[in-house]
Amino acid sequence: MTYRYSKMKNVIDENQRTYIDNSQFQCSQCDEIFSSKIKCIYHARIHTDDRPYACSQCDKTFSQHLDRVRHMVNHMAIHTGVKSYQCSQCNKAFSINSNLTKHMRSHSGERPYQCSECDKAFNRRDNLIRHERIHTGERPYQCSQCDKAFGNNSNLTEHMRTHTGERPYQCNQCGKAYSSNKNLQRHMRIHTGERPYQCSQCDKAFGNNSNLTKHMRTHTGERPYQCNHCGKAYSSKKSLKRHMRIHTGERPYPCSECDKAFSSNMNLKRHMRIHTGERPYQCSECDKAFNQPDNLIRHERIHTGERPYQCSQCDKAFGHNSDLTKHMRTHTGERPYQCNQCGKAYSANKNLKRHMRIHNGEKPYQCSQCEKTFSWKSNLICHMESHTE
Repeated sequence: MTYRYSKMKNVIDENQRTYIDNSQFQCSQCDEIFSSKIKCIYHARIHTDDRPYACSQCDKTFSQHLDRVRHMVNHMAIHTGVKSYQCSQCNKAFSINSNLTKHMRSHSGERPYQCSECDKAFNRRDNLIRHERIHTGERPYQCSQCDKAFGNNSNLTEHMRTHTGERPYQCNQCGKAYSSNKNLQRHMRIHTGERPYQCSQCDKAFGNNSNLTKHMRTHTGERPYQCNHCGKAYSSKKSLKRHMRIHTGERPYPCSECDKAFSSNMNLKRHMRIHTGERPYQCSECDKAFNQPDNLIRHERIHTGERPYQCSQCDKAFGHNSDLTKHMRTHTGERPYQCNQCGKAYSANKNLKRHMRIHNGEKPYQCSQCEKTFSWKSNLICHMESHTE
């Protein structure tokens, strides 16, 4: 008689000595009562961990014969490929009845596994176990290459690819490969044009949930990313990162044609049009074209007569905000542009530049009829009249 069997027999013997009456048996390890000796024997295996029934296909063992029979049926279904459990709602079939039961919850919406910490519920017990780790902070899956740990084994598998460089999910349209299937699925929407994430406030839709989240902030006004230098807040992390370059002075986008560098790729693209001569923004009223969209908008106000910038001190209005700023100085008396040679100050930078010609002798206005040059355009106009007389 083995130690395990001896241990179990001791529990049963004790049960027999402490039975309540001729038809009832009580476990000596706990308070449970049974109507038959065989039930008490089965129960005793919980305490002894006795598993006398072994599977002939794998190394699993069971405490009850019926459990082994059920397990063996599952084995046969897996090996033969027979799927005798058919879903009545769709054409899916399963080799194990328990898998069909789990699948049926996708049709019924049943979520029998409730989290005790929050109101979330799940249709599978393993999903609940994974979810509960959010509350407990448990991270049982440790990376062998670094100190990161994860609540789910699947997350660890994806993380390990950052160390191995493995990208098993490849796009069949362009050949790009990804470390996770969800990243491939997001990428495929570029090819299919699918936009499953719909804004509830307007008719815009997005290929990624993260883009929808960012867009929703245009409706809510939420700005969760704040600068720790000046307090400005932004709706996206990318916008905050660009802003931080004002404080750090970082200019990671250098021009390949000159020595200028820029804090954003967009500003570099605009600058490159100076070198290429590209003017993609065409006026619909005349043949003028511009390299910046804001320049086109300002130009179109010449045709429309629109003057959206109104002076708060008088009834004048302007097509450009910069013109309003200059005009306001006639009311405030502000002269921010000062000559470093004589101390004179001006309300506009162009007026300071004209003044500087007194000191540097610059004469940029050339007469087309003779060799004379002038510091100011008005003097050139007066001079041209001497040729027409």
